[in-house]
Amino acid sequence: MAQEENEIVEHLSDMELGQEGIIEKKKPEKPKNEKKVKEEKNDKETENIVTEIKETLQEHERIPKKRWYIVHTYSGHENKVKVNLEKRIEYMNMADKIFRVEVPQKTVTKMKDGKKTDREEKIFPGYVLVEMIMDDDSWFVVRHTAGVTKFVGSTKKPIPAKDSEIKKIIHKTPNQVTKIELDVKAGDKVRIISGPFSEFIGDITEVYPDKSKLRAMVSIFGRETPVELEYKQIQKI
Repeated sequence: MAQEENEIVEHLSDMELGQEGIIEKKKPEKPKNEKKVKEEKNDKETENIVTEIKETLQEHERIPKKRWYIVHTYSGHENKVKVNLEKRIEYMNMADKIFRVEVPQKTVTKMKDGKKTDREEKIFPGYVLVEMIMDDDSWFVVRHTAGVTKFVGSTKKPIPAKDSEIKKIIHKTPNQVTKIELDVKAGDKVRIISGPFSEFIGDITEVYPDKSKLRAMVSIFGRETPVELEYKQIQKI
C-alpha cells in the first residue's frame, strides 16, 4: 500500500493545477549533445560550399569560351585569308570575339651545289587557325571573309580543335620545324664537310628525306665503312 502511495505522489509531482484542472507539467528539453551540434553545423557548412561550387561551375559553363577553330580556304589563299580576316576584325570591331589568326609554317632549308636557301612552307596547306568565341556574329565575320570556304566540322556547328593539338602546332619553335631538302640520291658522291669524318669522300647508299639524313660508304684506313650523315654535314660533288 505504501508503495502505491509513493507512486501516486511521484505522478502528482509531474502534474500541475491549471484553469482547466490538473495538467501534466512540461518536462524541460534535454540539451543537445555538443558533439552532435558541431557535426550538424559542419554538415550544413559543407552543403553550402558544395552548392556554391555547383552554382559557380554552372555560371562558368554559361560564359562562352574562346577556342581554336580550323577554317578551310582556297588553295594558296591562306595568307590572303589571314590578312583579309584581320582587316575585317578591326573594321567590324570584333577584337573582343576573334583574337588570333594563324597560318602555321615551317622553315625548309634546301641545299644545292653546296649553297643553302631557306623558304617558308605551310604545315597545313589550305587551312587557317582562328582563335575566337563562337557565336552568330563571329561566325559570320570569319565565314564570309574572302577566300574562306568553310569551317571544319558540320555546316551548322563548327567543331573546335583539341587544345593538345593546337599547342603542338602553335608553340613549336622555328628550330623544331626546320626541314632540310637535298637534291641527292643513292649512287651520288659527296664530300663530308663537318663531324668526325670531315673531308672524307663517300658514296651514298640510302637517303632518308623525312629525317634529312642519308647513309654513305666511306673509305676509312682502306676499308669501306657505312656511316650515317645529316644533310647539313655533306656537300654534293
